[in-house]
Amino acid sequence: MTDGPIELVRLEGDGNSVVLRISGADGDVLTGGFVIDTPFVKGALQVWVFPGELREWQEALDALDAGQDAVWREFSRGPSMVIERDVAEERARVTVKDPSMSLTSVTVTVPLVDSWFDDAYERLESVRKTWPSDEG
Repeated sequence: MTDGPIELVRLEGDGNSVVLRISGADGDVLTGGFVIDTPFVKGALQVWVFPGELREWQEALDALDAGQDAVWREFSRGPSMVIERDVAEERARVTVKDPSMSLTSVTVTVPLVDSWFDDAYERLESVRKTWPSDEG
């Protein structure tokens, strides 16, 4: 086990950040929260991540790494995340949407350079090792 939360997602730069911290597990479901921090908006939103959603996050990472946009947790009952790439500018527009509880969405722009991907895959693997499950 770990001594604290693991950041499954960390997109940051230019004063903006979108982080998804996994803090534990309740059975096979991971618990945690999105934390969004910009000079204009700050917020947090609790989230439950189901086993198959880790596989879907890896698929989203693969799409992003290939220069495509990605949507994660689009059909989840909780918050979802859309990442739109601007490959030429090495930037991404990240939108976290909460259609069920707060009825709010927040969009921030962050740098997205090639070196980010190695770190993102390592974060995913760390979560999988800390809280193993059948990802279905």
